This record gives sequence, C-alpha cells and structure tokens, in this order.
Amino acid sequence: MSDKAKLQIKIGDRFIGDEHPPFVIAELSGNHNGDIARALRILDEAHRAGAHAVKLQTYTADTMTIDCDRPEFMIEGGLWGGRQLYELYQEAATPWEWHQPLFERARELGILIFSTPFDETAVDFLETLEVPAYKIASFELVDLPLIRRVARAGKPMIMSTGMANETEIGEAVDAAKSAGCEDLVLLHCISGYPTPFEDSNVATVAELRNRFGCLVGLSDHSLGTAVSVAAVSLGACVVEKHFTLARSDGGVDSAFSLEPPELEALVTDTAIAHKAIGQPGYSRKSSEEKNIQFRRSIFVVKDIAKGEKLTGDNIRCIRPGHGLAPKHLDDVLGKVAVQDISRGTPLQWDQFEQG
Repeated sequence: MSDKAKLQIKIGDRFIGDEHPPFVIAELSGNHNGDIARALRILDEAHRAGAHAVKLQTYTADTMTIDCDRPEFMIEGGLWGGRQLYELYQEAATPWEWHQPLFERARELGILIFSTPFDETAVDFLETLEVPAYKIASFELVDLPLIRRVARAGKPMIMSTGMANETEIGEAVDAAKSAGCEDLVLLHCISGYPTPFEDSNVATVAELRNRFGCLVGLSDHSLGTAVSVAAVSLGACVVEKHFTLARSDGGVDSAFSLEPPELEALVTDTAIAHKAIGQPGYSRKSSEEKNIQFRRSIFVVKDIAKGEKLTGDNIRCIRPGHGLAPKHLDDVLGKVAVQDISRGTPLQWDQFEQG
C-alpha cells in the first residue's frame, strides 16, 4: 500500500481516511426555508439518520453579490432559471444569528458541524464559533485569496472541484498548502443541479487522489445514493449530499436533496461499500470453507465391476466435491477398475489402474 493510501486526517473527534468508514456530510444549504425551527429539525434528522456532520453555508446576499437587475445577474435555465442572484441568495442564506443555536444543538447531539464561508468576514465570524473544519464551495475554488484566508485558520479544509479544470484545482491546492493547510480533502463534484448520472464521472475520484496526493471524496448532486456508493468503491472517504426533511416541502435545493430514509441508507450503504472493498487477493475466505464440498468432482454414476473400464457412461463430473477434481477426467477415462465401485461413489486414485 502506497503512502498516499495511508493518508488520514481528523475533524473534531473523527478520523477520515482509508481505514475508516466514509465521512458523510449532510448539507443544510437553503433547505431551512427561512425557518430556524425547520433548520434545527433538519439537524436532528441528520443526526438520527447517522450522518457524521452537518454543514452550513455562511454568507449574506451582500457578501455574495450585489443587488443588480442587469442581465449578467439573472440566472438562465436550470433549477433556478429566471431568478436574480441577489434575490436567490437572500432566500437561501442561513442567517448568521442562527449559527450559534445550530452549533449548540449539534454539540448537544454529538454530531459535527462546520460551514462554507464565502468571504473573509464569514471566516472571521466562524472562527468565533470554533469550527472544526472549513469547506470551500466549487464556485469559490477560483477565489485564491479566500482559500488562503481559510488556510491560515489552521483547520482541516475540504474543497469541491465542480467546474474546475486541472490547472485551477492545482492552483487551489497550492494556495491552501502555501498558506498553511496541512489537512486537505478534495471532493470530486459536478455542479449540475441535479447532476445527470451519466455526467457524474466518478472515475475522477481515483484520478484526483493520484494527481494531487491527498484524500478525496464526492460532493454529490445526483438523485439518490447510487453515485455516492460507486464513488466510495473508487476511494472516496468523504461524501457530501444536500439534505431536507421532504422534497415536497420545496426550497431552493430540495429537488436534489436526500430525505431522512435516503440519508440513512447512504450512511449504511457507503459503510458497507467501504467494508466490501478489502484488499486484492485470491485466498479462500472462511465464509467459503463449508461450501467447498459442493464444488463439482468425478463420481461414479453407474455401478462399475472390477475389470471394467471407466467411461463417459459410468463416471461424470457432478456435485458434490468429494471425488477427484474435474481436471482429471481425461486422465481417468479408459482406465480399468481394480475393484467393484457402486453408483454414487466419489472416484479416487486407488480405485483404478494407474498405468
């Protein structure tokens, strides 16, 4: 196993890496629908479903963009087509005054909580809450000054790579490391909302790891959980999915968010996928031992008298596996029995001439 394969980091009290089940993050985003009671319920349900962390987004409409009606500030097509950026962010933002009660609830429950800052003021604010880690969103991966500011906080960093090319990812990694980041996870991400399965390209998970030498995961905007499970089989040690109480409740991100039973299945299935990967090898497992007896072998299928030849009519390769291995069939055909052999007897070397 290479050094890269042994990497691990720690967020809060939880280790993340190859030797540990995937770290599942439930993304709150704008699914609170403007109601702190709903935000708290989402946190409760994420904990109940077994998620290891809840992630917030820390911004205001004014720290994200400006209130402007020019065409450049209008969204064309997709889930949010026709909306103005400023208005969308006003609706989706998690008010900063909610952060403290959300952090307190998470700590009471024992689930990790951290956030994505979208400007330096958000980093300063989150530092007062003693966040255990930071997330850089795909759209901010090109904001190298922000990445360097986050890195200087000295916390583990998770960076999504949606829309970024190899050069841009490399620049972001260099910015983080040069500013002091020692614990870094890159999340393969397709910034489509939702992401078509055929666009998910989870083979990139292994490529990211090999190219940048750090832990990798998936920020998954596809529907359901199958893509996340596939990514774990390719080395993802972190999985992030948007989460809501019910998609039918609406909300800016509800269309591609998991509901509680799906999040529970994600936690379970990614853990199973991780356990199932194991190590390459061909040794027989203990769970197989008792079934060896049911493999095929050579049996006498018609009574054979002493002096009679073994033929395709009186011996066959059948189950169970108590006789000679089927690979010896051509060697024994035509040999002469040295004893009477009754039907149903597993064929053995001492039952026929060896010449």
